[in-house]
Amino acid sequence: MRLHLIDGTYELYRAHFAPRPGHLAPNGAEAKATVGIVESLLALLNDPEEAVTHIAVAFDNPIRSFRNDLYPPYKSDEGVPPELRSQFDAAEDAVRAIGVTAWPMREYEADDGLATAAYRFRDEVEQVRILTPDKDLGQCLDDDRIVQVDRRQRKIINEAAFREFRGFAPRSMPDFLALAGDSADGFPGLPGFGQKTASLLIGTYGRIEDIPVDVLEWKVKPRGALQLAATLVDRRDEAMLFRRLATLVDNVPIAESLEDLRFLGVPRDGFLRWCEELGVARLNKLPRRWR
Repeated sequence: MRLHLIDGTYELYRAHFAPRPGHLAPNGAEAKATVGIVESLLALLNDPEEAVTHIAVAFDNPIRSFRNDLYPPYKSDEGVPPELRSQFDAAEDAVRAIGVTAWPMREYEADDGLATAAYRFRDEVEQVRILTPDKDLGQCLDDDRIVQVDRRQRKIINEAAFREFRGFAPRSMPDFLALAGDSADGFPGLPGFGQKTASLLIGTYGRIEDIPVDVLEWKVKPRGALQLAATLVDRRDEAMLFRRLATLVDNVPIAESLEDLRFLGVPRDGFLRWCEELGVARLNKLPRRWR
């Protein structure tokens, strides 16, 4: 058995900005992204190599969470194209129409929902596959039990691959991001700490609090080490805040059991009705498993 956990927000953005014609539903509503995510998920469900048995999709809806209360500049709905924002609810309905569980995150983020499910169910399946290129999910990797899949680049990242690329353990990803920053999530990290420097220090010490205050005790000497050490002392509170922002919550209240996430097939009547409502009769022939 495999559990596939999908970053629905990423899939929705990818579908919206894909270089293909737009689509308007018969009622005039923009539906390009909604139709695109259904096509993407059906392709996944039909893929014999992925061999989907259990699946769920998590969405940022709205793109705001408790992290905005901790740090107001954190990412939000601001700047989201209105024609895409208008499809958030419709996308969740579309996912359910193909018989897949959808988790709309309110107080939390989609990443938190994915992390929670990965940790909760990893001992009940052969492998958890988190489908997103989002680097934040790297902190969840666990040997070959929890892996990350980038479908666009056809790349699978397990813990060994992560360590080789990053130079530190998956659990240290929040510490790395706290120093280097994460422009996608809207926090800058600490001045002077680029990715190379942050990787070197976190690869050596693992956690920010384990980096010696006295630069003379550092086992590695990145360029500008004296100033970097001073910055760590002066802006420690910022670093701890950024680490909290980057640390995924692993106890989001998810009601479903693993059995609830089993894919039993596309509900024929509901899916055909959805296709009619969206004006995409061509999708009727895509499902290979019906119920």
